[in-house]
Amino acid sequence: MPEPGAAPGLVDVARKFAATLTDTKGVTLPPAELERLLLEFAQQVVDTATPAHEGALLRFTTLFSAAPIGIALADTSGEIVEVNAALAKLLGSTQERLKGRHLADLAATGHDATRLRESLERMTLTGGDRHTERGVHLDHSEDGGLTTNVTLAWLPGDRPGTQFPVLMAADADDLHLLGERLLHQNLHDPLTGLPNTSAFTTRLEAAFGVPHPAEIALVYLDIDGFKVINDGLGPGVGDQVLKEIANKLAAVFTGHHDGYVARLSGDGFAVLLRGEDLTRSKVVALVDRALEDLNEPIYLGGHGIGVSASAGVVVGACPGGGHAELLRAAELALHRAKEQGKAQWMLFDPAQDARDRSRYQLGAVIAGALENGEFSLIYQPTVKLAKPDEIAAVNAGLRWNHPEKGELGSDEFYPLAQTTGMTIPLGKWLLAESLAATARWRSRYGDAAPDVCIRLPKRLATDEDLVMLVKEQLDRHDLPARALRLCTDRQSMFTDEGEVLDSFTVLADLGAQLVLTISGSADLELIPRHGLPVRHVILSGPVIDALADGGTEADVRHVRQLVERGKELKLRIGAEGVRSAEHAARLRELGVLAARGSFVADSATGDEVDEMIERHAR
Repeated sequence: MPEPGAAPGLVDVARKFAATLTDTKGVTLPPAELERLLLEFAQQVVDTATPAHEGALLRFTTLFSAAPIGIALADTSGEIVEVNAALAKLLGSTQERLKGRHLADLAATGHDATRLRESLERMTLTGGDRHTERGVHLDHSEDGGLTTNVTLAWLPGDRPGTQFPVLMAADADDLHLLGERLLHQNLHDPLTGLPNTSAFTTRLEAAFGVPHPAEIALVYLDIDGFKVINDGLGPGVGDQVLKEIANKLAAVFTGHHDGYVARLSGDGFAVLLRGEDLTRSKVVALVDRALEDLNEPIYLGGHGIGVSASAGVVVGACPGGGHAELLRAAELALHRAKEQGKAQWMLFDPAQDARDRSRYQLGAVIAGALENGEFSLIYQPTVKLAKPDEIAAVNAGLRWNHPEKGELGSDEFYPLAQTTGMTIPLGKWLLAESLAATARWRSRYGDAAPDVCIRLPKRLATDEDLVMLVKEQLDRHDLPARALRLCTDRQSMFTDEGEVLDSFTVLADLGAQLVLTISGSADLELIPRHGLPVRHVILSGPVIDALADGGTEADVRHVRQLVERGKELKLRIGAEGVRSAEHAARLRELGVLAARGSFVADSATGDEVDEMIERHAR
């Protein structure tokens, strides 16, 4: 045992390498790696030994008996002096019977014996420390020739400058099996046993690589709400569910049209189908059957676990050809299936794909368009119904002046901005530019200038820096908070947990006017129930549309009740979507104070708003 701080002793070295040889994590180490470890170990034995340990060097070679590879130690003449149990077992002999033979005499044929002798001589002449001969037939006591891979090497002796030959042998058939096992592990999912992404991609590439490929179909499946199972019942149950899903998919598709099922991701699976008689109806029939089978509960630990899946289906090659395009098409079809409500399949539609590509191109360049000044403000004026020439407020929105596609409304690019994360930059720009325009109007027209009303995207409304951002913009333009109206609705007013957004409350406390769009009594009653700091409500949707052509007594009564309840709550009542002067007159009779819509203008530019304000000012 070495003193603390001293170099490791032989026992420490032995323990280190014994642990290395046995800690294989369930996979047999390749012979070349074992050989390297053993030779390195022997060298460390020599480096560690002191003169007092000279006799231990030979005894220490017995540690090689634990190695899972056949080893024969020889003297300088090549005569075997020690054999480990692995070599004796490999050759169907005993350690004692193998000792005393020359290393080359282990060969089963004269040719292989010559190979071994020449290798030893070549190492002696050239000074090489290791040489490998593959496909050497060694003599097995019962089976005759045994095909092996043999490595010859020099091991240091117990005296400085001495070396002794060692032979290490491994069954070539075992190596082949090891290689097959490692290959299987590389190409298969360890949980389900299905082919993995790498194997599936190779299979798909091969399907496109033949001169006259058969008809092809790709099914991309994703388990709906799998996170609920994983989080609710634990990942162990989730793994068992994935195994059952894999079995069900394999049972449906394997054996039909050269069906090849793979697991591509956590809860994503893919199926490749090929065949001369492959048709859309046959593919869809298999997909229907698979989704139906997946709906059957899986019973684990007393739980009947139900799963559903969505699937994207592509039948036939896609425009543009290759396997990557086919995968992309299947994934797009899957996304559309998810958007349509999940638990269903969707066929890839090339025409829809072309339209989507055009939209996605727009989404990808929003950031650059904002930086290049392609966005501008567009307004919808709200007028007082008692004085239709007097603007009470303007609702500010965004318009994209696209260099190729012309003017684009917010409904054409806002959904894409939500996908790409651009709603917050657009919302900040809208806020800054709107308040700048309001400041200009107030400076120019005084009390005749309208308030500006902005509908913030929810991602900006929930941003923790919103209050600071609004206050900075108000201060920058020397505006009172009441000049800003924040328009929102039921969905945007509350968090996912049902709590009122703090930002709206704080901004209302600062003086900003909160405007709530409502479509009925349920929305209106949110105000007293939650103590919402709302000052204006805007009637919208069917309740207003019903009065466009007169409306029934029930329609009129409904609007009157909403207006009366709004007055009880000390709210100012407006309306949107008003179509004509007659429509506006009916609403005014019922107590609505202000309105916007096509009876004034569906939209107006900044210059047009200036003209309207000037008319009012005169």
